[in-house]
Amino acid sequence: MGIDGPSAGSSGGVRAVYPGSFDPFTPGHLDVVDRARRLFDEVVVLVAVNSAKHPGLDEHQRAAAVRTGLPAGWTSVTVAAWRGLTADYCLRHGAAVIVRGVRNTSDLQAECRLAAMNESLGVPTVFLPAQPELAAMSSTAVRTLGTSLPRSG
Repeated sequence: MGIDGPSAGSSGGVRAVYPGSFDPFTPGHLDVVDRARRLFDEVVVLVAVNSAKHPGLDEHQRAAAVRTGLPAGWTSVTVAAWRGLTADYCLRHGAAVIVRGVRNTSDLQAECRLAAMNESLGVPTVFLPAQPELAAMSSTAVRTLGTSLPRSG
């Protein structure tokens, strides 16, 4: 499917949404998507707009970059750009759960606050801890270093 994402209820299975600014999409993000696609029937990588962040590319350009970074065989994974609350996207597009990767206790504390808000809006969150070798990597660090990231197959 294209970067516009799937239509609601297209497979009848459990659809998960993995939101983030993805500026840039890192090996840690790719790992979370890979594990999420093994847990859920469909995964939408939701390239979101965060007013607190100022990415170098707009959400549509970042969504195209994420799509390019995903292995072609991951047919249950789509990418969509979105302005608005993640819970609103989930409710409008039939997604049952939000997936969030956490690298450390600071991430977990911040994510728990967001998860509580999303739960109050009707969408639960599942946390996937970072693989130890990827836990120190952040989009900010990758962007600052200007590192070209290898694609995983």
